[in-house]
Amino acid sequence: MNSKLIFSIAKSLLVARWRQTLIAAIGVTFSITMFITLLSFMTGLNDLLDGLILNRTPHIRLYNEVKPSKTQPVNKAAEYKDYYNFISSIKSGGSRQEIYNTGAIMQALKKDSRVLGFSPKLIAQVFYNEGAVDITGVINGIDVLAENKLFHFNDYITAGSGIDISRVPNSIVLGKGLAEKLLAEVGDVVQVTTSKGERFQLRVVGYFQSGIAELDKVQSYASVSTVQKLLGKPGNYITDIQIKMKDINIAPAVAAEYRQLFRADAEDIQTANSQFETGSSIRTLISYTVGITLLIVAGFGIYNILNMMIYEKMDSIAILKATGFSGRDVKRIFLIIALSIGFFGGLVGLLLGFSLSSAIDQIPFNTASLPTIKTYPINYNPLFYIIGIVFSLITTYFAGWFPARKASKVDPVVIIRGK
Repeated sequence: MNSKLIFSIAKSLLVARWRQTLIAAIGVTFSITMFITLLSFMTGLNDLLDGLILNRTPHIRLYNEVKPSKTQPVNKAAEYKDYYNFISSIKSGGSRQEIYNTGAIMQALKKDSRVLGFSPKLIAQVFYNEGAVDITGVINGIDVLAENKLFHFNDYITAGSGIDISRVPNSIVLGKGLAEKLLAEVGDVVQVTTSKGERFQLRVVGYFQSGIAELDKVQSYASVSTVQKLLGKPGNYITDIQIKMKDINIAPAVAAEYRQLFRADAEDIQTANSQFETGSSIRTLISYTVGITLLIVAGFGIYNILNMMIYEKMDSIAILKATGFSGRDVKRIFLIIALSIGFFGGLVGLLLGFSLSSAIDQIPFNTASLPTIKTYPINYNPLFYIIGIVFSLITTYFAGWFPARKASKVDPVVIIRGK
């Protein structure tokens, strides 16, 4: 049968029952709107939480873990060579924290095409002296340029300038919570005592706020050379090398490779943050599940409306079949009706979903733990809109298929005789 005629008949049936059609379309529109809004907001929230971890966490961390030597003196003694020796209360002894051959390692990392970049780091345990009170803390020695490029260091500076730790000798960026404890303003001088009892004065050039309050109460940042001076170590003393890969998914395999190649401990981000990744995946799964459930519920509404339309239009269906329309043609008519509802309802839903997401994106979101976040997070990924319209069409197709199949099997003789 002529496709143009079939579309014309489907349009007439849609217009004739425009109230039911409008209700079905509103159901689809509401479902798509909430699907887009929910998914955009939840994935935006996931990206925000991911950023708190991923922006500050290397994909691979090279370091030397403090641990007892595997080879003990008793195992080297000739008289106990063929014995099983059980040793308890082993101490770490002379285990060294610094990474050996840091220059050669960094050169190898520069040549590795899989590496996006790296940043050297060392950590000093200190006491911040506040009158008669000593506050336990940690100073992280960093290369501020590399740290800013790879880990967005400047994004977490709430006062002063992070770059000044590389420009101003003996300077420090304090964690916001630590600065409040010390009552230290930018430009003030704070005194620290190292674990060896040596005291140093450092000038405050900025505040750092990571969003994790407990860390901000103990952590601070200085240049690598300043921390080396605090510890009394030479210029090649480095305890950590933080590496960012071009592809985060290869981090576990590359970490195992570096462990053997550089004879150092290597920890990948997947191992270090396995619980975090699980939580992020579950939140995303919940968002998709709720959104798809809304579409399925809308599909049942369309199914019911088309079912009622068939019962009310039995005479029209019988006349169509009596005048030469096949069961396949009748089926196509009702599928066109269902898909039209899904397409136009879904299209309006996409527009409303985008508008509602944009409105949420303008709502102020102010929290002391996240100073760089000003509004609620929204993810405008085009994939969500593609998934929305595709699921809208799929749902409405199946919602219309069963009533259309029923309509195609109507016997016109039985209907006309019944009248």
